[in-house]
Amino acid sequence: MTAVQEAPAAAPRRRTRPLGWVLAAVGIPTFMVTLDNLVVSTALPVIRTDLGASLTDLQWFVNAYTLPFAAFLLTAAALGDRIGRRRMFVAGLIVFTLASAAAALATESWQLTAARAVQGLGGAAVAPLALTLLAEAVPDRLRTAAVGIWGGISGLGVAVGPVVGGAVVEGLDWHWIFWLNVPIGVLAVVLALTVLDESRGGARRLDPLGLVLSAAGMLLVIWGVVDGPERGWTSARVLTMLIAGGAMLAAFLAWQARNPAPMLPLRLFRSRAFSLVNAVTLTFSAGAFGSVFLLAQFFQVVQGLSPLDAGLRTLPWTAAPMIVAPLAGLFGDRIGQRALIFTGQLFLAAGILWIGLATGPDVTYGSLVFAFALAGIGMGLTFAPISTVALASVKDTDRGVASGVNNTIREAGVAAGVAVLASIFSSYGGYSTHQSFVDGLRPAVIVGALIVAAGAVVALWLPRRETSQLPAAQAEAVHSTS
Repeated sequence: MTAVQEAPAAAPRRRTRPLGWVLAAVGIPTFMVTLDNLVVSTALPVIRTDLGASLTDLQWFVNAYTLPFAAFLLTAAALGDRIGRRRMFVAGLIVFTLASAAAALATESWQLTAARAVQGLGGAAVAPLALTLLAEAVPDRLRTAAVGIWGGISGLGVAVGPVVGGAVVEGLDWHWIFWLNVPIGVLAVVLALTVLDESRGGARRLDPLGLVLSAAGMLLVIWGVVDGPERGWTSARVLTMLIAGGAMLAAFLAWQARNPAPMLPLRLFRSRAFSLVNAVTLTFSAGAFGSVFLLAQFFQVVQGLSPLDAGLRTLPWTAAPMIVAPLAGLFGDRIGQRALIFTGQLFLAAGILWIGLATGPDVTYGSLVFAFALAGIGMGLTFAPISTVALASVKDTDRGVASGVNNTIREAGVAAGVAVLASIFSSYGGYSTHQSFVDGLRPAVIVGALIVAAGAVVALWLPRRETSQLPAAQAEAVHSTS
């Protein structure tokens, strides 16, 4: 890329907004997108009865959202860099809100599936750009703390999702899962337009070929990974999707290396911090969320609890990030992001391993609650520092694409973790008896713990001092040499 193409336009004068308003403008949409996916997962039994949905329909109520969400994160971030991040963010909010209304009005399975797919497209614009707009809107001295509070808001969505979903399953009308998004979405649009400033990345030209190759490649790969446990990893369908998707992603990277105005500048990966923090993101999401996928079913399948009771019992894990993530943001610069990430991954791996070793058909909740809390503290220590390092290890004009890459890798890790651990579960056990479920759960969760532990080892190689703590001239040198 030439020097002219690299140079960003003169930055407009930024408005000074109270931190609380900025956090509301980016946090409410993040909370809405996070909460919606988890609520739907736990409300599936009610939706199945009301719509007469099949097991395949239930899977697509979840996958129809997950696939476009994961596939278009990078595309949305790249478009935001070129046409305006706030504009793209608001467009995503509007699409998500309208799709929520369509989902609430659904009377047949195919209608809900279609609405969920459009929700995923809208969410793909909200997730990466929320963090980028937050970083742009707050002073450097407040950025780490602000990212920590934003991580706590994300943790709130994770924490209350299973509980709200359980309450819906136990008597509320499932349509309200989606109707609630409509007034919240309208409020979020007004806040974004009022509080946030417009910003763009360094590149100005669109990369149509890159957009198509990245989105199609990610869609096929994640679809293949999601289908793998059910259809078989060696089935023609799964292999075709994985091979075709991998070929498209390889072509995308080759094109980015040649394109003078790439949507994903490969120079970002010259930063050791950026490359390693994304590797940790992959192992963290694969091991943690793959384990959660199975553990969330344990209380209902093996111990016969209601969805609401099961959701309440997971709160020591799911609620801890809501408390710990803001603290990690407040003290991250003082303690060091590397230390927080390593400690978080160590706690998370230990908590998951404890659960995997202790779980049995007759295990008491008291035997697991401290392991759940340990895992939750580990997740809370990880959320904010990972985002902080990902943004701090690139130049300001690259924050949008950096956030898109980090979010894409996280979603790919979730899909891969669920698929791999579900395959291990199926190889050693199943749903036929309580003992069979535990026989499959234990090795799968132990593997999840080992995946997270591998991320802890990778975290040790992160730089001791983050770029955001360096003077501007020195930071630029780190970008080009680290």
